[in-house]
Amino acid sequence: MKKETIIALLHGPDQPGLVAKASSWIFERGSNIDHADQHKDPEANVFFQRVEWAPSGNPKEEAEAFKAFSESSLKINTKVVLNTKKQKVALFVSKIDHCFHDIILRFQANEMSGELACIISNHKALEKAAETYGIPFYHTPFENMDKASVEAEQIKILKKYSVELVILARYMQILSSGFLHEAGVPVINIHHSFLPAFAGGKPYHQAYERGVKIIGATAHYANADLDEGPIIYQDVIQINHRNTISDLIRKGKDLEKSVFAHAVRLHLNNRILVYNNKTVVFD
Repeated sequence: MKKETIIALLHGPDQPGLVAKASSWIFERGSNIDHADQHKDPEANVFFQRVEWAPSGNPKEEAEAFKAFSESSLKINTKVVLNTKKQKVALFVSKIDHCFHDIILRFQANEMSGELACIISNHKALEKAAETYGIPFYHTPFENMDKASVEAEQIKILKKYSVELVILARYMQILSSGFLHEAGVPVINIHHSFLPAFAGGKPYHQAYERGVKIIGATAHYANADLDEGPIIYQDVIQINHRNTISDLIRKGKDLEKSVFAHAVRLHLNNRILVYNNKTVVFD
């Protein structure tokens, strides 16, 4: 059975004694810190910390008490969660299926600290696969429908399942700012290039035409600007002049799967803080 711990993510203006005050509060309650990490942005003078500890008493009560202490005494933004809480996740997909299958199998193998609640797609291509996996599938086509109506239906589905995270497994639609606002939850996208290079459509074709020597994949939080949200994780592989566009796509698919899965895992494990369209990742 997984040991229950409390995870706190803190960020705000740097000031002397923040680490000492937070750790002292935990120590004085008889609790024990398992992991602690911190970072300071010297340019912005912003402090970031992730601390995880085994509580001495009721975990929920201790988590609430720490949040109240941190925000009132330290005057710093604080998110506190229990490591045993599994977030409900909605998977958006179109027709391209490599990230779709890979991420589902990782959830079903208990590699992810979350629950895959539903699948939403603008095509029916993967409906039977979803049924095989035993995950509710919702077809929300855009043909002969206005975007606002389709997104309103998608929001209803998210609310029905109390979704706390949306992940886009090569979902080939641009989410509107209205959708992001109404959903009110983080959205993680996988883009098949090393952003900010080759944003938008057909990045492998763009990379081939440019003659680059590496290709990459980027997992990022979605915002109102296409492929410009805070970057969570990236990776690259070497290519050369002998590689065709098909080679780039084949090699890139493996990269996309691993980058996407790693970013989702980091989020579900509460290891990311977002600020100024950037992230601090405590990995």
